[in-house]
Amino acid sequence: MKLQLGKSYDELEIGEEASFTKTITETDVYLFAGISGDFNPLHLNEEYAKKTPFKARIAHGALPQSLIAPVLGMHLPGMGTILVEVTTRFKAPTYFGDTITATARVAEKLEDKKWVKMALIWTNQRGETIAEGEAVVIPPSKKE
Repeated sequence: MKLQLGKSYDELEIGEEASFTKTITETDVYLFAGISGDFNPLHLNEEYAKKTPFKARIAHGALPQSLIAPVLGMHLPGMGTILVEVTTRFKAPTYFGDTITATARVAEKLEDKKWVKMALIWTNQRGETIAEGEAVVIPPSKKE
């Protein structure tokens, strides 16, 4: 079986984009707490969360942030991509039941290293931006 690598540096075009969408469930949040070791009551205890500015439990910030992984690693540039750096600025909480779309857009090609800078944005089902940021990736060298 031949491995189908993603787009190489030369194949990527400025402005090209890809997205991944997922609804964040209570189960997702509990599983993420177990994986991350973050059992903050803001995420897991409804009574506690009601007393916070959010008025309800919210997902860990890194949970919706992680939805960029399938975008970069599976779609754009795709299989074989190496993530070098990612920055994220959170703008709004993610509540249980929110549907989050993570989008990456080719913003800049760094010719000297053959790396690519990606603009990142996460939105919810109401069209609100919950986070934005940047990533630097090394696309696959070339298709075999």
